[in-house]
Amino acid sequence: MAFRPLHDRVLVRRVEAEEKTAGGIIIPDAAKEKPAEGEVVSVGSGARAENGTITPMDVKAGDRVLFGKWSGTEVKVDGEDLLIMKESDILGIIG
Repeated sequence: MAFRPLHDRVLVRRVEAEEKTAGGIIIPDAAKEKPAEGEVVSVGSGARAENGTITPMDVKAGDRVLFGKWSGTEVKVDGEDLLIMKESDILGIIG
């Protein structure tokens, strides 16, 4: 991919939501919410402190993460819909 986020930003690909509930009910597209789970595609170098030191990122490419419902900015890179968000918008790493 020809895109690399800067500083403490992360590029995330949304993971598709389940099409069925645990009880077997199929959820139509109109009723689905955007998933708040994704896979990290690329990360920046880290946040720069006041004294010029760089704090390394806690996430890395390939991590599955949870993020807030309205987090990030939607962008299209190489024809694929992705999100750019700050590392602080990520709530946690899954497994």
